[in-house]
Amino acid sequence: MSESKSESKELHILWTNDNLATSEHMVMMYATNSMLNGWWDSVTVIIWGATAKLVVENEAIQERMKIAEHAGVKFSACISCARNLGVIEELEALGIEVIRWGEKMSGILQSGGKLISI
Repeated sequence: MSESKSESKELHILWTNDNLATSEHMVMMYATNSMLNGWWDSVTVIIWGATAKLVVENEAIQERMKIAEHAGVKFSACISCARNLGVIEELEALGIEVIRWGEKMSGILQSGGKLISI
């Protein structure tokens, strides 16, 4: 079964696991390599829950995110989680979009979008 060239290959990665090894060796590695190798047309990593604090507190993750962004990966964070954890301003200072994700996530799931949850 081949995919039509006009059909976009869009991936969302829901990143909720704040384990450093998982963050580096799965989320950042797969997202970056997906864009560098053309496995997906676009990759958006959704920062949700505990990962919001990991992102603002860990410089190594911030560096990996810069590499991923350079490859074309987009990052976006859940505003409710960021508010609850007190990190909205820090995420925005890192250039990360901070928005309401509940309805968007429901739309992705209901439409059969491609989502990896980590």
